[in-house]
Amino acid sequence: MIALLQDCVARQADRRPEAPAIVAGAERLSYGELDAQSNQLARLLRDAAGCRPGDRVSLLLPKSPAALVGLLAIYKADCIAVPLDPAGPAVRIARVLESCEGRAVLAAGPVVDILNELCSETSIQPAPWVGWIDANPPVQARFAVRFTQGDVRGYPNAPIEPRNRPHDAAHILFTSGSTGRPKGVVISHANVIAFVEWACRYFAIASSDRLSGHSPLHFDLSTFDIFGTFAAGAALHLVPPELNLFPHKLAGFIRSSELTQWFSVPSVLNYLAKFDAVRPGDFPALKRVMWCGEVFPTPGLIYWMKRLPHVTFTNLYGPTEATIASGYYTVKECPADPIADVPIGTGCEGEELLVLNRDLVAVGPGETGDLYIRGVGLSSGYWRDPERTAAAFLPNPRGSGPADRLYKTGDLARLGRDGLVYFVGRADSQIKSRGYRIELGEIEAALGTVSELREAAVVGMPTGGFEGTVIACAYAAAPNGGVSPADLRRMLSALVPSYMLPSRWMALPTLPKNATGKIDRRAIRELFDAHEAVVA
Repeated sequence: MIALLQDCVARQADRRPEAPAIVAGAERLSYGELDAQSNQLARLLRDAAGCRPGDRVSLLLPKSPAALVGLLAIYKADCIAVPLDPAGPAVRIARVLESCEGRAVLAAGPVVDILNELCSETSIQPAPWVGWIDANPPVQARFAVRFTQGDVRGYPNAPIEPRNRPHDAAHILFTSGSTGRPKGVVISHANVIAFVEWACRYFAIASSDRLSGHSPLHFDLSTFDIFGTFAAGAALHLVPPELNLFPHKLAGFIRSSELTQWFSVPSVLNYLAKFDAVRPGDFPALKRVMWCGEVFPTPGLIYWMKRLPHVTFTNLYGPTEATIASGYYTVKECPADPIADVPIGTGCEGEELLVLNRDLVAVGPGETGDLYIRGVGLSSGYWRDPERTAAAFLPNPRGSGPADRLYKTGDLARLGRDGLVYFVGRADSQIKSRGYRIELGEIEAALGTVSELREAAVVGMPTGGFEGTVIACAYAAAPNGGVSPADLRRMLSALVPSYMLPSRWMALPTLPKNATGKIDRRAIRELFDAHEAVVA
């Protein structure tokens, strides 16, 4: 029985110490090495850094074996991990560090410039307590390094008796806040373990599996990559981030690593489809493909399913506040209709997807309502923000007690007549234009069927005129192709009513993405604000 996340590794180290745990290019770590090295670092954190249960320790380094050693060490020191985006910007990292009031920062790799800026040009006081857990010491550092990898090796590697309990916080994941200030989602060991144990059973993940590690550490999808692998005693293959720019190389990585499982945001899968990077019958070792975080355009799913009939495809749904995923649907057969909706399905074990009206009463089949989540994955709330927590995590009016809560996702959904839940869109992506209520996701779904496009996003731009909000579309053309706004408008007019046609268009080489690989709609709105769009 797994009580804490580090137990996954300790159990495998006892049973199969030589088995590969992490693969990153030529670098390998066995379960025995991973367990021993994280024990050493945990002892240093306790003894040298003075870490105590509940202290926050940040990770500022690229996804790597060293990063995962650091993550486990934080748990073993009874601390709370705060993964940071090593790509910055420094101002945002400073806000996170100020908010979490961290005891230390574990750093490595090309983050010296960011740390220099944090320690000399931001308002963080006192300066972060930095431990360097890379083999190569930092060069031209203007910050104090309190210990290096060499110091870690001087500590015993024997197991450490934990003081934490399952419902104690494991990590805080900071997501974008509407006020511009990041909000920290507190996730417990028990939250993660509940999902991981269900997923390992449902997907039949075994020690012989080779799983992708695609998502960055500050994105909650990586939690399943890591601990789904470790719970099963499988091998985690870390995907080099630079491959995201080269779809054929990314496909080559899946092929050469003989991955048996792939998990990512849908935009990655769609990118490979648009560049035709997957061969018929490709990836013979691959058993399952999963996606989460966005809607996967149905034409892209059809592309993958036709080429890989030996693979199962599962749509996972869930916000960070509900721990990795709360709903799932394994696609039974390749869709025949490229504009057919793929359901988000039903709740994972111990979780419920609830489609409710304004009175928190369940809607009927075919009706649209607000999507709520109930169950074992719910976060305890936002870090030191009771007001925001109370607004998002509500007492269940039909629940069994004060611990029974509902999380309001901010998404709209409908209950299908098949009993499954279908994602409709963000509640804040429904606009009113010229008197019509319009769901922008419906327009994006239609654009997803246009083969001349690689990707597209639709946003609403407020105006002072009678139209209320105008519809704006940013798009990137498919490889070796060009398409004008007039052409797109003509093609789209065959798929949606005239009142849903965008009136502003902007062609881009590629759409802006946020740090987790999702399309950054806020950045797209800023582009429309700053640049003159084509009116069509």
